[in-house]
Amino acid sequence: MNLERLRALHSVFVHGSIAAAAEALHVTPSGVSQQLAKLERETGHRLLEPEGRGVRLTRAGHVLAGHAARVLAQLAAARADLDGLREDAVGPVRLGSFVTAARSVLPEALTVLRERHPGLSPTLLEGEVETVLPALARGDLDVAVVESWDTMPTPMPASVSHALLASDVIDLALPSGHPLARRRAVELAEVRGMRWAAWTAGGTCERQLVQTLREHNLEPDFACNAADYPTQLAFVAADLAAALVPRLGRDPVPDGVRILATRPVIRRKIYAVWRTGEARPAVEACVEALRTVAERLAEERAA
Repeated sequence: MNLERLRALHSVFVHGSIAAAAEALHVTPSGVSQQLAKLERETGHRLLEPEGRGVRLTRAGHVLAGHAARVLAQLAAARADLDGLREDAVGPVRLGSFVTAARSVLPEALTVLRERHPGLSPTLLEGEVETVLPALARGDLDVAVVESWDTMPTPMPASVSHALLASDVIDLALPSGHPLARRRAVELAEVRGMRWAAWTAGGTCERQLVQTLREHNLEPDFACNAADYPTQLAFVAADLAAALVPRLGRDPVPDGVRILATRPVIRRKIYAVWRTGEARPAVEACVEALRTVAERLAEERAA
C-alpha cells in the first residue's frame, strides 16, 4: 500500500472531510479523492461512503485508518531514532522561503549555520507559502520560512510544527509629492484615489494586500503586479502607485518615495515550519540560526 495514500486516508479520518484533509495536506480535494480511489483498488475494500453532501469512513476505512496512524507514527519515530544517533547536525538540509526572507534573512542565517555546523549542506527553494508548505508536507523540504499577516493569518497544517522567528512591521510607501507624504503616520482609509502596487497576481501576498485594504474600507485598484518590492517602490517613485512594504523588504528606498507608519500598525509574523516529529538536529540547527538573524534584523528595522 502506498504511503501517501495511507496519509490521505489518515487525514480524512482526522479532519472529517476530503476538503479539510486536502487543506491540511496542501493539495486539491480531487487529488485526495484520486489517492483514496487508488487505495480502494489496492486494498480491494470500499473505504468511504456518501453521507449527506460529504463522506464517511466505512468499517474497513476505520480499520485501515487506525493502521495508517500507527504506520505514520512508527516512521516518524524511526526517523527520530536514526537522527538521534548523530552527535551533530550533518548532511543535506533543504529550506524553502518566501522572497523577502530569502533575500534578507537566509544569506546571513546560512552563514551562521556554516560557522556553527560545517557538516551541514543547506539548499534553498524560493517561493510563496502556497509553494513551500506543500513541498514541506510532501517531504521535499525540511524547513520552510513563511509569513503570516495579522490581517490574513497563514493556516498551518495539522501535520507541521512552527516557531516564531520575528514580528515585522508593514509601512505605507507613497510618492513624495502626495498630499499625505509629509505626515509621519496615516490611516489607510485616508489614502483614497491611489492605485496600488501588489505582488504576483492571484498569489498569497496579493490576497493579503487585498484583505488588508478592504479591512480599511479601500477597494484595491492595481497599477502593477511585481514579485519584488524594489519594482513596486519604483512605481511609487514614479507617482503611479502606493504600496504596503514590510520593513524587511523595503531596502533600498529610492528617491521620490516617502515611508510612513500606519495607524493602527500593521504587522506580519515570520515563522519557521517543519514536519511534526521530525525536529532532527539539522532542523533544530536551521531554526536556531534563522531565529538569531531574523530577530536581529527585525530589531534593527524597528529602531
